Amino acid sequence: MARWDPWRGCHKYSEGCKFCYTHKGDSKRGVDTNQIVKTDKFYAPIMKDKKGAYKMKSGQTVFLCFSTDFLIEEADEWRMECWEMIKERSDLTFLFLTKRIERFMKCIPSDWEDGYDNVIVSCTVENQDRADFRLKIFNELPIKHKNVVCQPLIEKINISDYLNHIDLVVIGGESDKNARPLDFDWVLDIREQCIAKNVHFNFRQCGTHFIKDGKMYTLNVRDLCSQARKANIDL
Repeated sequence: MARWDPWRGCHKYSEGCKFCYTHKGDSKRGVDTNQIVKTDKFYAPIMKDKKGAYKMKSGQTVFLCFSTDFLIEEADEWRMECWEMIKERSDLTFLFLTKRIERFMKCIPSDWEDGYDNVIVSCTVENQDRADFRLKIFNELPIKHKNVVCQPLIEKINISDYLNHIDLVVIGGESDKNARPLDFDWVLDIREQCIAKNVHFNFRQCGTHFIKDGKMYTLNVRDLCSQARKANIDL
């Protein structure tokens, strides 16, 4: 597993961004998250050591732009160079999340066709409104490997109509002292939707405020993922 952040900075885009961890972290450091800038890791996938070997080892999944959005407008002038690196490193799998799926067709290279074998696109949704808007678009896009990420999930949603040709659905709650609660019943409901469509399912993390059997629990951020694993409901 590797991470690649060719640029940093993002803008809050919808309700799921309300307690964004990137904005919170930047605020503590006095950094303006709304400034989108290239990083010194821009060429990370093709950087080589003294022997001429790639520093980023073959066979890994590379988490791309996990502190920003790969499809953000300010990166339009840089993205095509990233696609060239992604093509060069066909021995790596690149995975990115986006809330801007409506921009996808404007952001792909001319040889994309039905997608690159080594790219996984994850469309993120947080409520029914965004699920209906984004996933309707996502379903029609030429992408070989598609994930849906419901994180932070802030209300009960039905995505069953959008699960055709989806590889994986990921569920997670919000992590913040003021976080909107995650109800375990919502998680189980989406799991049933995935079972019906034969789609893989991953409960990634509980929310700071987590409802189970009608009772509200407040969890430490460090325990959100481990508590989700203890549920043992992944498919």
